[in-house]
Amino acid sequence: MPLETLEFHTSLQKLLIGLILILVPVTVFGFYVALQGDGHIRQLNGEHLRSLTLTAAESASDYVAERVRDVSVIANTPSPVQAVTLANRQYEHLSEEAIRAKINAINQTWESSETDKLSGQILTSDLAGQLRRLRELNPTLLKVTVFDVTGSTVAATNRPVHYSQTDLQSWQALSSDGVGAIQVSDLRYDELNRLYYISISYPILQEGTGRFIGAVTATVDMSPLFAQLNRRQIGRTGRLFIVRDDGTVIEAPGVSPSMKMKSEEYAAIRDALGSLRGRQTGYFYTSLSNRESYVIAFADTGLRDAYANLPWIVLASQQTKEITGPIRSTVAFALIVMILALLVLTLLAVYVFLHRKQELEDIETPDDGPRAVAA
Repeated sequence: MPLETLEFHTSLQKLLIGLILILVPVTVFGFYVALQGDGHIRQLNGEHLRSLTLTAAESASDYVAERVRDVSVIANTPSPVQAVTLANRQYEHLSEEAIRAKINAINQTWESSETDKLSGQILTSDLAGQLRRLRELNPTLLKVTVFDVTGSTVAATNRPVHYSQTDLQSWQALSSDGVGAIQVSDLRYDELNRLYYISISYPILQEGTGRFIGAVTATVDMSPLFAQLNRRQIGRTGRLFIVRDDGTVIEAPGVSPSMKMKSEEYAAIRDALGSLRGRQTGYFYTSLSNRESYVIAFADTGLRDAYANLPWIVLASQQTKEITGPIRSTVAFALIVMILALLVLTLLAVYVFLHRKQELEDIETPDDGPRAVAA
């Protein structure tokens, strides 16, 4: 028995109405969903960069805190305390003028051979040997020096550039009128050895009274921290770097603090840093001087609260087109489909309109005028 064919008959008008009711909502909704996807991708990647900056900021803060603890351990070890206490006894029966004159005399001849014996004692004492062993156990400690209450050197791992620190402003802040306060220097860069470092000075306090009697200063290598940050890859156009609160780049691939380069990204997010909403969001999209759109995320290390010389902010940036590339293709495809659907519906509507008009013209009766009556 031959198969009977199933035929479906409908008018073009009904077909047009059906297509309009189906295609228009579907294509418009598809385009809307694609646009929503673009927004979600932007948000997710912004939050991802924000999380990277928060992690990097926490790493920087923890690294500095650990190095300060390392120096504090040295400052509270019995050997430095005993050595400083013994060194301070030489000033007990001297006036301030006599102490200052004695220290100035050594400072003036520090670079000559006259102080070789004193320099040798500083570098070969038992305390100096202990400091070198501590440095071997902790390679981040590049140089360690112990000073007495006047800022004169008691022991050191390396020959200090100056015998006394009394004239330096940092020493005045460190002694803090006999109370003692932790001091951390700004970031510096050693061109010869190609490493970043900071100086951490920790006060030595007299047991029982808490009176300032000396200090330990350590030059700390910051390169391991920056190497760790540089290993974090952010796509092809992304980068992670650290700036000061004035926008000066202190760490970035191919940039050293001595260059004093300003961050364009920091200038773009400066207003956001000053607002509560901006700090809570932690990222935003903007265009830079190359007319490319970027997402810029930021996080404060919080170091400035404890150490005024370390107002560090971590920034991360990435080109928007790299982030939204796949979804933008989907948006473009949805837009093309919507335009084509509307174009097809428009052409079909025009065809239906013209066909309907032709049918109406065909069924009209032509007017031939009055007919003649037969005689």
